[in-house]
Amino acid sequence: MAWLSELLVSALILIGALFLFVGSFGLVKLPDIMQRLHAPTKSTTLGIGALLIASLLYFALIRGDVSLHELLITLFLFLTAPITAHMISKSHILRNNALQQHLPKPPGERGWATLDAPARREAQRHQVPKP
Repeated sequence: MAWLSELLVSALILIGALFLFVGSFGLVKLPDIMQRLHAPTKSTTLGIGALLIASLLYFALIRGDVSLHELLITLFLFLTAPITAHMISKSHILRNNALQQHLPKPPGERGWATLDAPARREAQRHQVPKP
C-alpha cells in the first residue's frame, strides 16, 4: 500500500511541475500583459496546488503526520489568485485609454470602474429623495 501512496505523491509532483513549467513559460513568452496574466493565474496556481496536495498526502500517508498547513495554503492561494488577476486586469484596462475606447458601454449610468465613486456619492447626497 505504501507504493501506491508514493506513486500518487510522485504523480502529483510531476503534474505540479508540468503546470508550473507551462505557466512560467507562458509568463515569459506571451506578448501582452493580459495574455501574460492568464499563465500564472491558471497554470502556476494549479501547479502549486498540486505540489501542496502532494506534500499533504506525503506527510499524511507515508509519514503518518497529519498537517493541514498545506491545505490552508492551497485554499488561500485558490481564493486570492483570481482576485489578484482581476485587480491587475482592471487596472490595465483603466490605464490603457485605447482599450477603454473599444469596450462596450456598460448598462445604466455607472462606468466599468469605480473611479468616479466619490463624485457619484456627492451627487447622490444632494438629490432629493422621492416620496
